[in-house]
Amino acid sequence: MKAALSYFLLAIATLTSCAQNSGAGTNLTNINNNTTMDSTITPKGTEVATFANGCFWCTEAIFEELDGVISAVSGYSGGQKANPTYKEVCTGETGHAECLQITYDPSKISFDELLEVFWETHDPTTLNRQGADEGTQYRSAVFYHNAEQKAKAEKYKAELDKSGAFDKPIVTEITPFTKFYPAEDYHQQYFENNEGNNPYCRIVIRPKVDKFRKVFKDKLKH
Repeated sequence: MKAALSYFLLAIATLTSCAQNSGAGTNLTNINNNTTMDSTITPKGTEVATFANGCFWCTEAIFEELDGVISAVSGYSGGQKANPTYKEVCTGETGHAECLQITYDPSKISFDELLEVFWETHDPTTLNRQGADEGTQYRSAVFYHNAEQKAKAEKYKAELDKSGAFDKPIVTEITPFTKFYPAEDYHQQYFENNEGNNPYCRIVIRPKVDKFRKVFKDKLKH
């Protein structure tokens, strides 16, 4: 990625393997993996975005720090099997991608700004891979919830490609949202709950979070 990428993103806007660390962490949530989430079931005045950009342990740790983001839930989308488990998704046979369901307040943060963070915090040019995490479950994708999200994601992708912000073509999938299945409880807030005792958190996630905080310091919760 070229150094000028963050500046280009700001102009058009008006992070070893997760699969190898599937041991249970602290269970502090009550999310049921048999529950699907839909953009129509959201608090009044909020909107939903669904992004896939690698291991959800990393992406959740990033997006939940943004001012205006109400919740960032790790889960699975884009596949055929109902109620998939983490082990099933890791086989690459369910068609799902690890992703985040982000509920946000559009009066504080826009979809454009969320897209800016999305493009900046992963490599959208590697097909079905992010770093050491490889497989269709790690593909780059925007699961759009309406025509406006689709148009904005497609515009960003086209303009980034045209600008030469990346050395290779962007392979991000832009596809309609269908269903979202929250991941098992131990995946939720994984970095927050396991930073002190998990090498993956210290070696892989922490550097990504630190870089994100420097680049997007003006967009963080206070």
